[in-house]
Amino acid sequence: MSAAPLLTVRDLRVEFDTPEGAARAVSGVSLDVMPGECLAVVGESGSGKSQLFLACLGLTAGNGRVSGSARLLGQELVGLTERQLNACRGTQVAMVFQDPMNALTPHLRIGRQLTEGLTDRGLLDVSAARRRALEALIAVGLPDPESRLDQYPHELSGGQRQRVAIAMALVCGPSLLVADEPTTALDVTVQAQVLRVLRQSRERGLSIVMITHDLGVVAGLADRVAVMYAGRVVEMAPAQELFDAPAHPYTAALLASVPRIAGAQSDRLAAIDGQPPRPQDRLPGCRFAPRCLQARDVCRAVEPETMTTDARAVACHAPLRQGWPS
Repeated sequence: MSAAPLLTVRDLRVEFDTPEGAARAVSGVSLDVMPGECLAVVGESGSGKSQLFLACLGLTAGNGRVSGSARLLGQELVGLTERQLNACRGTQVAMVFQDPMNALTPHLRIGRQLTEGLTDRGLLDVSAARRRALEALIAVGLPDPESRLDQYPHELSGGQRQRVAIAMALVCGPSLLVADEPTTALDVTVQAQVLRVLRQSRERGLSIVMITHDLGVVAGLADRVAVMYAGRVVEMAPAQELFDAPAHPYTAALLASVPRIAGAQSDRLAAIDGQPPRPQDRLPGCRFAPRCLQARDVCRAVEPETMTTDARAVACHAPLRQGWPS
């Protein structure tokens, strides 16, 4: 019998009130995260990747509205009070944000920020919490970890701050880690170190959602990939199958735009013409149709339903991969 999902998201929708009307950031997303797996969520900026999981954790901005369902370990998260959410944040699910300098409190020492989740919940006393914090910094490979406990965030480099942010997310032992662009703005050496930490955490049984636009990161870490466009998951597939044979034209265009070492130096980098629709726009049909080279009349008039087969899903009237109805 297969294991039950750790996180189950069904028909999740996120809208924001703006002077121009309601902005639809997430449009009816459904997905599962299984125990011990890494699910990568990819797409262009503004596709709804971060807002999807911020909504699951109750971190949507004040002008936002969330509907649908997000169940973590069987508990419904949508609609919980702040106090109820705080009881599961950190202990059951934790998030690593894109900018560690903003995620860390500038006037508190690293040791205090790592231990407060343990001491404030009464999980450990101060001395035991400090030992746990030191273990977390060692686990993420931070040099001279004991002295780092007494430093402030501004005394660390960007890569060191990111590893502190990961340690802070892991120190209470959550079952699920949501990592939002954890390697953005880091040099390739530090990126490799951060990914090694995440890979080692996964080997210890942690489930990871990796929100990223870096398909190289996806290839090296993810089991499955969810491709988002304009607030909707347009393709879901095991990582290797998606790289070998993308079914949605948008996925294929993303893969084609990745720089490659092989090939002539004069070759132009492929690009996707046009821009994604604004969240306020209400376009008929497929939202990718205005940019899609495969678009038909039906694509511009009727929003495609999601088709599933085996471990894959695609929302497209004319999927590229053989074996799908079209």
